[in-house]
Amino acid sequence: MSIQVFGMAVSRGVAIGRAVLVASSRVDVAHYFVSAEQVAGEIDRLRMARDVVVAELSTLQADLPAEAPAELSALLDVHLMLLNDDTLSGATKQWVLERHYNAEWALSAQLEVLARQFDEMEDDYLRERKADVEQVVERMLRALSRKGGDGEALQSAALGANFGGEEPLVLVANDMAPADMLQFKRSVFTGFVTDVGGTNSHTAIVARSMDIPAVVGAREASRLVRQDDWIVIDGDAGVVVVNPSPIVLEEYRFRQRQSELERARLHRLRHTPAVTLDGLPIELLANIELPTDAGPALEAGAVGVGLFRSEFLFMNRCDDLPGEDEQFEAYRAAVQAMKGLPVTIRTVDIGADKPLERMSVSELRHEHVLNPALGLRAIRWSLSEPGMFRQQLRAILRASAYGKVRVLIPMVAHLSEVRLTLEALARARQQLDDAGKAWGPVELGAMIEVPAAALCIESFLRHFQFVSIGTNDLIQYALAIDRADESVSHLYDPWHPAVLQLIARTIEAANRAGRGVSVCGEMAGDPLFTDLLLAMGLRSFSMHPARIASIKQRVLRADTRRLAAALPGILNADDCAAACSEWLSNAAAAPQSLS
Repeated sequence: MSIQVFGMAVSRGVAIGRAVLVASSRVDVAHYFVSAEQVAGEIDRLRMARDVVVAELSTLQADLPAEAPAELSALLDVHLMLLNDDTLSGATKQWVLERHYNAEWALSAQLEVLARQFDEMEDDYLRERKADVEQVVERMLRALSRKGGDGEALQSAALGANFGGEEPLVLVANDMAPADMLQFKRSVFTGFVTDVGGTNSHTAIVARSMDIPAVVGAREASRLVRQDDWIVIDGDAGVVVVNPSPIVLEEYRFRQRQSELERARLHRLRHTPAVTLDGLPIELLANIELPTDAGPALEAGAVGVGLFRSEFLFMNRCDDLPGEDEQFEAYRAAVQAMKGLPVTIRTVDIGADKPLERMSVSELRHEHVLNPALGLRAIRWSLSEPGMFRQQLRAILRASAYGKVRVLIPMVAHLSEVRLTLEALARARQQLDDAGKAWGPVELGAMIEVPAAALCIESFLRHFQFVSIGTNDLIQYALAIDRADESVSHLYDPWHPAVLQLIARTIEAANRAGRGVSVCGEMAGDPLFTDLLLAMGLRSFSMHPARIASIKQRVLRADTRRLAAALPGILNADDCAAACSEWLSNAAAAPQSLS
């Protein structure tokens, strides 16, 4: 039966595929694809886990005291029977063979299937046997975590493993952390749905930047959708259609084909210089998370990296955080891959919705802060860990010997932070000199994402060679809105006059001081804001590579002189979005149309 689930439209487009559920469990489960060569090993791990649990239960049963209730022994018999039942062991094996799921994922997927079947049983006694299945599976999951864990959780997906069968897959989960998004970014999933999240949560932002159709805040989606259901994700309307009828499915497939044709048309612009109608060159840069993203950025037409999010090198690493040499190799790889084009490396921006799995001593003291977005994060965290901070700076300085590198400091709000950062950079240079290691020059820049920094921009520009506006956090802090909280997400408004005035003030001050200025937040990759940012005087945009072509199209149709003339009226309007839309509509209808 076809059903519709409604959520928030956060990333445009249509995705059609089989549902892959990442179900919540009382036992943490790693989800990753394995290669064809690893399939036999994963099946062996499943067999090992079953044998371990069978031995445990058999020992428990043999050691039962004589006075123990007969029901207890019968319960153990049920669990032993389930372990040898083909609906559990045989079907779990099929998930590994056909989809290349790792053993833990295969178990949790089959548990979801069986749980649904038990829920639909009319007999109360049989329905309650679902708890027995859950207990058996959790015992097996614990056995897998104790033995045979290979520590490769999600890494195959992170490297772009292309398994899962021939049919397209879409991901359905309660929520997805930023680290999960990183792991799935090059996997087989063509879209995703989450129960929670707001239109400007980190998950939604990453989905938009990656150009993946997505719906968040769909409430009970992970409970209503079953493993392997056919589903349609309508990222334009915020609707998930489960088991669509043939007519509905064909309609969405037509829309999907139209979208693919539009992408192909935009792709032809990738090597066209980004120059406005009045002859101004515009710099379109890429945001990347890993060195391997540099190649696709070049292919998409980026003229440099405007934001290398170095914190993603640290995620999913537990106690094995990257040292100086490993970081150096990663940064050097990105620099060399960009073939002489500039690479801007942001120092670690952890905290809030991007925590490390292993917290340091200083973080443990702040573990229970009420609002992590206002706590020890970004440059505050780096300065609280001076040894780790200098280690990262040394790695960046060493990589700068191989190309043009810029260092970007996140969440700067105080001039004291600037002074301490400059001291750390000087100390890192001295340490490299003492060790006889080569390093190169770097430009130092600041992220303007705290309203205090935007209001005091003139003071900051005396210490930095460039600034980059992080609009995502700037909006959050300016409007006191937690962008990950769906209950207030409707108040997160990039068109708010205060936000636009802070951005315009920063761009104007940087241009006046002769300093570089870019926008690396989500607004840079949103065509709705391209004309407005050009009107403010912005000449450098940094975004996910997938967004470059659509922004370039807007740039090629823009006349910055006419745009700048309309700016005061837009910024002073009560409804900036409506004023901008009205002006652009009038301009498009005029004889000297931009389009």
